[in-house]
Amino acid sequence: MALPPTIPTSFVPHGTAAPQKFRSDFSGAFGTFSYAVLGVVFLLALGVFFYGRILASNRSTKDAALAEAVKSIDQTTVENFVRLRDRLTSGEALLNGHPAFSGFFSALEKILPSTVRFTALHLSIGSTGTPKLEGTGLAKSFNALAAASTAFAGDGRLKDAIFSSININNDSSVSFSLAATLDPKIIAFSP
Repeated sequence: MALPPTIPTSFVPHGTAAPQKFRSDFSGAFGTFSYAVLGVVFLLALGVFFYGRILASNRSTKDAALAEAVKSIDQTTVENFVRLRDRLTSGEALLNGHPAFSGFFSALEKILPSTVRFTALHLSIGSTGTPKLEGTGLAKSFNALAAASTAFAGDGRLKDAIFSSININNDSSVSFSLAATLDPKIIAFSP
């Protein structure tokens, strides 16, 4: 018996049509990204290499210019500059250690009442470097002398002020002696 011509003699079974899931393959994208990073690193390495060459070239040029400048230095000029620097340094040390009593006199003029005056002043610097004041003076009255004492105590730049040898004269004026130490800042030199 022969099979009808419409029936095939062999066939491949068809699978069921199941929905396909989306599947991504990142290995290609990762490889592309890796090559891009490698390319950037390679370009940076070339940039660093050429920048190092440029810096080395600049250094050799500047070393040559420095050597030329060192050769052109005049030793007498250098010695003159060193001598000038030494003189300026010693002058500054002298000025910093030099007492200038003009600041004291300006402060005394502002502090001292107009009814009190000194007839003699002796300013000295003690062995410890503390400036000292010794003087004699005349006050119009005992109240004027008390006002001077209060002014000295309030100012603070005249320390340990001791009034002694207080005598009331016939015209009711008061003669006195004063001993005090001064704040070192009041006699410091300032331009």
